[in-house]
Amino acid sequence: MDFTVGNLGHLFVILSFVTAMVATFAYLKTTLATQPADEAHWKGLARSAFYVHGATIVGVVASLFFIIYNHRFEYQYAWSHSSRALPVHFMISCFWEGQEGSFLLWLFWNAVLGAILTRTAGSRWEGPLMTVFASVQVFLASMILGVAVGDLKIGSSPFMLLKEAMPDAPVFTMDPNFIPADGKGLNPLLQNYWMVIHPPTLFLGFALTLVPFAYCIAGLWQNKPIDWVRAAQPWMLVGAVVLGVGIMMGGYWAYETLNFGGYWNWDPVENAVFVPWLIMIAAIHMMLIAKRSSAGVKAAIILTVAQFLLILYSTFLARSGILGNASVHSFTDLGLSGQLLVYLLAFLVLAVGLMAAKWHLIVSDEKELSTYNKETWLLIGALVLCLAGFQIIFTTSFPVFNKIAEVFGKTANIAPPGDQVAHYNKFQIWFFSLIALLTGVGQYMWWRKIGKGNMDGLTAPAVLTLLASAAFIYFGDVKNPIFMVLLTTSMFALMANGAILLGIAQGNYRVSGGAVTHMGVALMLLGILFSSGYSKVVSINNSGLMISKNAEFTKDDNKGNKENVLLWLNQAERMGDYQMTYRGQRIEVRDMPGYQPRKAVTVIEGDYHGIAEQDLAYNGKVYHQKGDTVALYPENTYYEVEYRDQKGKVFSLYPRAQVNDRMGLLASPDIKRKAGRDLYTFVSSVPDPNAESRWEKTEKYSVAIRDTFFLNDYVAILDDVKKVDEVPGMTMKPNDIAVQASVRVLYKDHVVTLRPAFVVRDKAFASPPDISDEIGVRIQLAMIDPKTGLFTFNVNRTQRDYIVMKASEKPLINLLWIGTLVLVVGFTMSSVRRYRESGRMTEKDEVDLAKDRVVAAPKRKVPTYKNPAKTV
Repeated sequence: MDFTVGNLGHLFVILSFVTAMVATFAYLKTTLATQPADEAHWKGLARSAFYVHGATIVGVVASLFFIIYNHRFEYQYAWSHSSRALPVHFMISCFWEGQEGSFLLWLFWNAVLGAILTRTAGSRWEGPLMTVFASVQVFLASMILGVAVGDLKIGSSPFMLLKEAMPDAPVFTMDPNFIPADGKGLNPLLQNYWMVIHPPTLFLGFALTLVPFAYCIAGLWQNKPIDWVRAAQPWMLVGAVVLGVGIMMGGYWAYETLNFGGYWNWDPVENAVFVPWLIMIAAIHMMLIAKRSSAGVKAAIILTVAQFLLILYSTFLARSGILGNASVHSFTDLGLSGQLLVYLLAFLVLAVGLMAAKWHLIVSDEKELSTYNKETWLLIGALVLCLAGFQIIFTTSFPVFNKIAEVFGKTANIAPPGDQVAHYNKFQIWFFSLIALLTGVGQYMWWRKIGKGNMDGLTAPAVLTLLASAAFIYFGDVKNPIFMVLLTTSMFALMANGAILLGIAQGNYRVSGGAVTHMGVALMLLGILFSSGYSKVVSINNSGLMISKNAEFTKDDNKGNKENVLLWLNQAERMGDYQMTYRGQRIEVRDMPGYQPRKAVTVIEGDYHGIAEQDLAYNGKVYHQKGDTVALYPENTYYEVEYRDQKGKVFSLYPRAQVNDRMGLLASPDIKRKAGRDLYTFVSSVPDPNAESRWEKTEKYSVAIRDTFFLNDYVAILDDVKKVDEVPGMTMKPNDIAVQASVRVLYKDHVVTLRPAFVVRDKAFASPPDISDEIGVRIQLAMIDPKTGLFTFNVNRTQRDYIVMKASEKPLINLLWIGTLVLVVGFTMSSVRRYRESGRMTEKDEVDLAKDRVVAAPKRKVPTYKNPAKTV
């Protein structure tokens, strides 16, 4: 076996760790240098070391992807996360499914941002800024180092061999060179296009939190507690939009992939990332007033430090295994929890210690803030955002509190809320109602001349808000008082910021980013309110029968049995405004659109391919002919549910389910998107599509043509028996003789036709059966008696094909997605504006620094002579 690529990858990891340490030391010496020559020398070394560090990270990435792409299953990471069935884009997802890959992704983005900062930060900031940056890279690189010093394990290597990870496995005892033929595969829930782009976006957001943190530390270090704000502000804005987009991508992935029926479930890992984003937003608002208010400077420093430390804390929560029983997203503990804790505490001590030492440099304001001061409203808004974040992170940290008590020999069994969605919502709805109100009032205070006795500017938005809210409450049948409050405040935020936007955009649209952003927030809140608070279940069980006694169906006063319906194959059921019909199981062929009937392809076990049993076509175009070998995604089964609305319009949805050996039933929804609402459908229970059918004992029927008999309690008629040239599932030879019976079954409101065959080949007989999942029957033409004209059929019964499904309508959910786009546009406008301002200040700083060096440079001593003539 050739382990060159793994050894090379591990060498790159070690080099990345070493070069990060060298860059940290060299940048530290650059910052402490007192002579320009020394500063230039150390900066050159520091930059070179950091660029080499970035190159080694690229080398690690390339090595790991080579292993995954080429199915090198002798490596534990490739075996654990990939398989031969995966297309290339899901192989990319495999890269960051594991902990080591996610740390590597984080390292990569930090290296990219660090390289940009070496060229854009300016001489005044580069030394201290990059000292912080490089030190963070030291810690992150140590997470994938995978070396042991005595009993101390430092990091977990992505290049570990499978036999090193599982040394006691019997297979390696028998064959030390054993290589698995295939890997375990990617988590089925991650086999979604959003998982290709969501993690890189999220980790870029993680990396961007470091930039303002590093600027803040650099500013305090150099006794410039205010100057750093202007340089950090555009980076904070970009970080907020990228992290926010990453979070919403995760929400949209959950909406499309998970079956809890929404886009946000207040999962602990989701919370741990959402809270730093809230703190970033609060920090952005404090940066706006830092030049005018000492309270703003102090708050900006605290919040900028907090947003980065909370990212580290969220990493600890998700990857230490401490949330293993509380979250579906948490990783198992790889023994890295101690390192993660050291990482967090190191930067916590550094930041808090530096703030304490430099706090006296911030001069207090002479003028107190008042109610009609615009800085006051921004401070209040930041405080509310922080309180919202504190409530979330406090509850999310219950497992941490239990672990701390355990360390001190105490027992604390603080249980998370039983209904976490209801728990968080009852607090957050009030926080965000207040935030929506403050976005409107705060913007008016910021842009308009409003003060004591002069609030006329808010009158028109307030009147429009009351009228629009009243209309929504009346026509939307909003009866919950709490929802009325959120609706009214969100509408006020929309109206007030819309009025501000109209006013300032006429002068200079570039400064309207804040108003656009706040309008996006208002639209998102309205979308969340209606899509979550007024989601309507379509699949009401009116049969009076209990579908399941499983706890998932019986909890909450039998809610699952009331809101799920049992659909038999091809048997229509009326549900609200729709008639639903389950049309059968489907499978996905890799190189063609749409889905094909599962029986149209015979799956080759373990090969991710199948044989076409009929021509495979989509919209009239034939992609594969009968007998072709086709590539499949065989793990997933899609269940076609046909909807017919009251106007006769027909469409189909294809919710997905996979019966997974490790994870049980994994169901993913399918969604019909409309302008005003989404129709959301997923299966709650299905028969195992890969399980063998359990057939009851054989029953025999001898009948003549036109005779009537009973199949599974349904009337059946033998219409005819004809000679045929082809039999499904068999390859006919020239001398074969085949006949096929046509048995018509009167089933419910339609007819099912069964066509069993009888084949004579070289004096031997074969009776290929016909199977109907719709009526749960397998029928064989077992014997033909030419004397009596009777045909004998063997019949077996089994469970009819069915699904249990839930469907719901989510009104105005598009407001959430539209609001997200508006939010991104607003943040982008603000980022561009602040970047341009920061660029102009960086140029000014460079000029000032050059002047300072000229003034500070020692003057060369020129000799003077009393008698110049003697010199000549």
